[in-house]
Amino acid sequence: MAAQTKAERQAANRRAHFEQRQAERSARGPRGLAESWMERARAVAATREKSGDEDVWNDLSRTIANWVSRYEQ
Repeated sequence: MAAQTKAERQAANRRAHFEQRQAERSARGPRGLAESWMERARAVAATREKSGDEDVWNDLSRTIANWVSRYEQ
């Protein structure tokens, strides 16, 4: 097995944690899965923001706003 960098280990740990929590939440059905994906979206946005992606939160906000406008009625 090739040696991993600290960033690679952290990314692998984040994925494993997300997958574990998603499996636990999936037992609650679609609502649990939606909560899991919302949590992951916030984590990805925060990470991208730290890397200099200035539009990441705007994109997430527009995506959620579109979803809300579609189902709010």
